[in-house]
Amino acid sequence: MSDYQSPCSPREEIGGLVYFPRLCDKIRLHAAGKLHPDYHANLGRAMDLWTCQLLRVEYNDLVKLIETGLDDEGMLNWCTTHGYKPSDEEISWWNSYMRNRGFRDDFAEKLAFRKDEAGITDRSDIQTFFDFIDADEGRLSPPMERSIATR
Repeated sequence: MSDYQSPCSPREEIGGLVYFPRLCDKIRLHAAGKLHPDYHANLGRAMDLWTCQLLRVEYNDLVKLIETGLDDEGMLNWCTTHGYKPSDEEISWWNSYMRNRGFRDDFAEKLAFRKDEAGITDRSDIQTFFDFIDADEGRLSPPMERSIATR
């Protein structure tokens, strides 16, 4: 049995921001040696990087702070004090942007590639990277086939 754990869903929120708890979770799991090596190449990149850019903080600073034992709320408070505190409108924009990455945008081709790589090109319910991540980590089950009686 593997000691690796999946980080929480990218849909998880704190302070109204999606993805931030996942960013913190990945850092904690990596520090504890419980993050699968498949995740290592993207630590601090892509969605992690975009989250840091929104908050105007450095990824490596978050790594150091996580090691002090700060929880997600403490981490976000540090970010909004030492970096940037987005307005409610910016948070709304951010959440929409992140929830929809891969849907008819510049990442759609990458999402199609990742679905092909995972052997799930038939999964029309996977429309975004959040969908893909949750499916890949077992949180998004395949849609149930309808019986002939309900068609």
